Amino acid sequence: LPERLLLDGFERMAAAHPDRVAVSFEGTSLSYGEFSARVNRLARHLIAQGVGPESLVGLLVSRSVDLVVGMYAVVAAGGAYVPLDPSHPGERIGYILDTAEPVCLLSTTADAQAVGIEPADAGLGGGGAVGGGRVAGGSVGTLAGVPVLALDTLDTSGFDAASLTDVDRLAPVRPSNTAYVIFTSGSTGRPKGVAVPHSAIANQVAWMLAQYPMDASDVYLQKTATTFDVSLWGYFLPLAAGAHLVVATPDGHRDPEYLARVIVEQRVTVTDFVPSMLTVFAAHTAVGSVPSLEHVFVIGEALPPETVTAMHAVSDAAVHNLYGPTEAAVSITYWQATGDESGSVPIGVPQWNSRVYVLDSRLHPVPEGVTGELYLAGDQLARGYVTRPDLSSDRFVASPFDAGRRMYRTGDLVRWQRVDGQAVLEYLGRTDFQVKFRGQRIELGEIESAFLAQPQVSQAAVVVAASQLGEQLVAYVVPAPGQQIVQTVLLDAVREILPTYMVPAAVVVLEAFPLNTSGKLDRKALPEPEFEAREFRAPSTPIEEIVAGVFADVLGVDRIGADDDFFALGGNSLIATQVAARVGQALDVQVPVRMLFEA
Repeated sequence: LPERLLLDGFERMAAAHPDRVAVSFEGTSLSYGEFSARVNRLARHLIAQGVGPESLVGLLVSRSVDLVVGMYAVVAAGGAYVPLDPSHPGERIGYILDTAEPVCLLSTTADAQAVGIEPADAGLGGGGAVGGGRVAGGSVGTLAGVPVLALDTLDTSGFDAASLTDVDRLAPVRPSNTAYVIFTSGSTGRPKGVAVPHSAIANQVAWMLAQYPMDASDVYLQKTATTFDVSLWGYFLPLAAGAHLVVATPDGHRDPEYLARVIVEQRVTVTDFVPSMLTVFAAHTAVGSVPSLEHVFVIGEALPPETVTAMHAVSDAAVHNLYGPTEAAVSITYWQATGDESGSVPIGVPQWNSRVYVLDSRLHPVPEGVTGELYLAGDQLARGYVTRPDLSSDRFVASPFDAGRRMYRTGDLVRWQRVDGQAVLEYLGRTDFQVKFRGQRIELGEIESAFLAQPQVSQAAVVVAASQLGEQLVAYVVPAPGQQIVQTVLLDAVREILPTYMVPAAVVVLEAFPLNTSGKLDRKALPEPEFEAREFRAPSTPIEEIVAGVFADVLGVDRIGADDDFFALGGNSLIATQVAARVGQALDVQVPVRMLFEA
């Protein structure tokens, strides 16, 4: 393929079909012409603030039209966007900003207030200098010394709405320039920023649209967190093909009933799921109720054939299993699932301009059927990790098969197997303590570091434990001398550091860790966790009795008291979707999943 930029396809579509609907969110829609104009005006404003090639711009915005406009504007200006989740702890957001050192941070009034920005001084609002000489044109304040621009109040009407060229930018944009930086969980206890160039993500967009063509008749439902690189499919594929992008409400990805309703109302044809959420969606969607759905992209964890079968029972949509780490621009292998596979669905074969190698510890290829570590090569590799040349050189290694080129060491264990005579990859697990948990890539070491940062903890180990409720994150801790550990207090402290999906469901306190003959932690000897209820207080109203009955049934316990905590008993975001659906059916009302998190 000729080298391309990420927005090339969108710019062609905006010029050819300005009146076609481009983006919709909660009843508001923008045509390609309207969306392009907003993007271009904001891009010119960003250029005036010093944004250009290799500049980073933070994006702290909940799912909305403003989020999509901001994302596209940063890339159109020549910069690279760094997504941040407003619901993540302030310490994590601050660390990412300190590491990335963005020129500015795009947000909204509500999101900026939620994370606690420092209000702008009266003399700075019109464009004074703040934070190390940065210019805060229209800044409403700062966060970690970075000027914050509120997209819902920023006036860009004075800027030209025409498409940008390199003449308008501070410097020409090249395919080798960074398009985005996504911070993923890091084994040292700190997130690491993966810098992905235009050439890599443009290859992914081109391959996806060649393999799964879209046009004006298609509608893509985008519901994936912006901090998860799979979100790029939804944000960039449809608009590169002249299709319609529908953005889900911020909490919508947790609610299968909401998703089914939007698919019907918006005639959605394409969307994506992590396997665990697809399982929940299939279980709570009526047969034939989403007839418009044609393609479901699945990625993020091993896909059980049973999930494919369950989805095929309620929808005729094709289920595509894709695989790829953030370091390889979303996905790099693919397989159309049938549900007839045994074990788990294969992750398939390489996409174009990509190569995969299954190697032993000496970087020698292993025979078919033999387990080895998966290495990736080709056009979709990331440039490396922001400010971490040591980690970049450890994970991106010289290729012995292609002089002068690199390979990415995934840490994933795979093997080649034959399916209908074709050699395909089968995913088997990890080589280290990095895990895929409900679609999110997590370094257990990062969670352990959060526990070790607490003064009452001397040792910590985190595992993914099987339970009757599915896989759960469980922390094992040893108290510091003279200290006592209270689970609720400890978890509250950890929540100040880690995002919700990384907070364990239970804490097990031990006097000492079990050790193996080498004196190392014996993880297999760690005791099974117990999820305990509070002192029992019986439900006192008919509604409390109904809710308690649903909780008890879903959690698999004998009884639930009025004061019991759903999450302390082992509940999680996936099980919460089942509870919300069943309580809603029992009471004949709509119960948003977020009510369980806010209660």
